Amino acid sequence: MRGRKPKPTHLKLLDGNPGRRPINGAEPKPTPGLPTCPAHLNPTAKAEWKRLVQELEAVGILTRVDRAVLAGYCQSWGRWVEAERKLAEGPSLLRTPAGYVQLSPWLTIANREREFMLRYMTELGLTPSSRSRLSVKPQGPKPWEIPWTDGATG
Repeated sequence: MRGRKPKPTHLKLLDGNPGRRPINGAEPKPTPGLPTCPAHLNPTAKAEWKRLVQELEAVGILTRVDRAVLAGYCQSWGRWVEAERKLAEGPSLLRTPAGYVQLSPWLTIANREREFMLRYMTELGLTPSSRSRLSVKPQGPKPWEIPWTDGATG
């Protein structure tokens, strides 16, 4: 497929469909709700999962089917944190037994996981530029749910 990724229908509707393109009425609608945290995530990834689930739920963009992409991001986060900790303990450049200088394997892992994280983050709307393409209706009481007063004091 060429060009930009298509914008999900619910996001088009939230934006008011500025392009006036036809709305896909047959687009699948995942069940809203919180996905469960996979047991295989490392402890750092689980902590990131808990933090993100709360934030994404508050914004209203998380569904149960988002579990895999969220788990992928969190696991990459956990691996990136581990690699960064290992890098802090030692040098970024190593000398091989033959005398050559090479990058630390931890630097390679950190860079690769950071690239993976960025891909997942754009899918989840976690970067400033991907957020700028989203519109979310404010959460709060609807006008008819606010108690009405006529201004008269009694």
